[in-house]
Amino acid sequence: MQIYKSLCVLFLSLLFFPFASTAANTWEVDTGHSNIYFSVDHIFSKVHGHFNDFTSEIVFDPADAGNSSFAFTITVDSIDTNISKRDKHLQSADFFDSGKYSTITFVSTAVTPGDDGLYNITGKLTIKGKSYDLVLPLVLAGMKDHPAAAGKEVAGFNGKIVLDRLAYGVGTGKFYEMGLVGKDVEVFVSLEVTRNK
Repeated sequence: MQIYKSLCVLFLSLLFFPFASTAANTWEVDTGHSNIYFSVDHIFSKVHGHFNDFTSEIVFDPADAGNSSFAFTITVDSIDTNISKRDKHLQSADFFDSGKYSTITFVSTAVTPGDDGLYNITGKLTIKGKSYDLVLPLVLAGMKDHPAAAGKEVAGFNGKIVLDRLAYGVGTGKFYEMGLVGKDVEVFVSLEVTRNK
């Protein structure tokens, strides 16, 4: 009988504690202090923009990168370059075709620590209905008690990556060949995330 009870306790421990660990390491993005920014060449200048609506699911423990994960969903129609006419053009079939493909997603498959706070987030980027392998480099800026929210911990991540938009089907190349819009887009991810202590 004692052996049976011990086995039951062991089974319940194995069943419960992975979920408890995941919950404890789940972070919520502070959307007021986070964003996904981008810039792209337009003839001789650079156009900057960001997405006003995105969600994320982040599980992160610097001591347990193997069980960490990052997922993002971006609403394409929330693109904002400060000119509504240009935003509408970017939403059109010439670029993102948001009428058919309303979201862009990225889901990690592995989180690998590097040097100086770098974490390489390997995953799948899905854009315009097609999925691509992608490694998103994020640098952990730090973790500490939140100075303005008692009982919470705050962490920050920043990362840059350059994407060839034509390789992901964002445009046919017409505007690039005209010398109007560049093909390389610099993406800057800046996240401030919180969790209960």
